Amino acid sequence: MVADHAQNPQVTQDFLANSSGGPTVLRILLGTQLRRLRQEKNISRHDAGYAIRASHAKISRMELGQVSFKRRDVEDLLKLYGVDDTAQREALLGLVSSANAQGWWHKYGDVLPNWFGVYVGLEEAASVIRTFEVQFVPGLLQSEDYARSVIRLSRTANSEDDVESRVQMRMYRQRRFAEPEAPRLWAVIDEAVLHRPYGDAEVMRGQIEHLLTMARRPNITIQVATFAMGGHPAAGGPFSILRFPTPQLPDVVYLEQLNSALYFDKYDDTHRYAQTMDHLATQAPPPGETEGILRAFLERYS
Repeated sequence: MVADHAQNPQVTQDFLANSSGGPTVLRILLGTQLRRLRQEKNISRHDAGYAIRASHAKISRMELGQVSFKRRDVEDLLKLYGVDDTAQREALLGLVSSANAQGWWHKYGDVLPNWFGVYVGLEEAASVIRTFEVQFVPGLLQSEDYARSVIRLSRTANSEDDVESRVQMRMYRQRRFAEPEAPRLWAVIDEAVLHRPYGDAEVMRGQIEHLLTMARRPNITIQVATFAMGGHPAAGGPFSILRFPTPQLPDVVYLEQLNSALYFDKYDDTHRYAQTMDHLATQAPPPGETEGILRAFLERYS
C-alpha cells in the first residue's frame, strides 16, 4: 500500500498530513516511506548511507524510525531516490520537524530507559493494545500501590524519587483509557500473576479491586488464563501487540527483556503472535467470568 503512495504524491501528502499519534509514529511513517522509495530504485542501504555521508546502519535505523531525521539527509535521499514531484517532496520534508518533536514521556528521561521510550511512544499512538502477562499485572492495569511495589522490587530505581517518578509515569500512561476516544485494551493475565504477591495483602486487594473497576470499562477486556487450562501456546512469555489507526503502519509486537526490548513488525512475525493471542482468548475463561475469578482472589487476600 505504501508503494502506491510513492507513485501518487497527493495520496502521500494526504496520509502524512492526516497521520496521528505523535512523533514516534511519524518517524516510523517517514522511515517506512523512505525504505519503500529506496527499494523501488533497487538502491542498497550501503549506497544510501554513502549519499548522506553515513553508514548503512544509520539508514536502517532511519527506516525503522529509531532515530531523529536531519532535513538535509532526507533531501539528499529523496534526490537519490528520484523523487522530483514538488508536492511529494514537501509532504515528506514537512514531516521532519514533527517527527523530531519530543513526546510527553521525555520529561521522565532521567528514569526511563531509552529502549522503553520507543514503546511508550508506540503505546501512545495505538488504537488497540492486546497483551499477555505471566509475571505481574500489565502496567496499564496496575494500581498505584501495586506499581510502586513492582518498581521497588525491579532494582532498576536508584532512589525513592526515582520510584515515585516511574509510578507517576505509569499512572499517566493509563489516562488515555478513560478519555472519550480511548483506545481498546485486551489483556490476558496468567493466573500465576494473582497468586504472586507484590506488596502486602492490602496492596493486592487494592490491585484486584482496581482490575474489577477497569474491567467494567467498555474499552477494556480482561481475561484470566487459569491453571485449569493446562498448557497454552504462549508459554514462552509475555508480549504485547499494538495496532494503529493509521492503516499505513503495520502491527507491532513488543517483547520486553531484562535490559532491552525486541520489536517485530513483519507480517509473518506479528501474525503468529496474533494467532497465539487469539488462541489464548479462546481457551481462557470468557470475559464474563473474569469478575468471579477476581472476587475469589479478593477473598483470598481479605
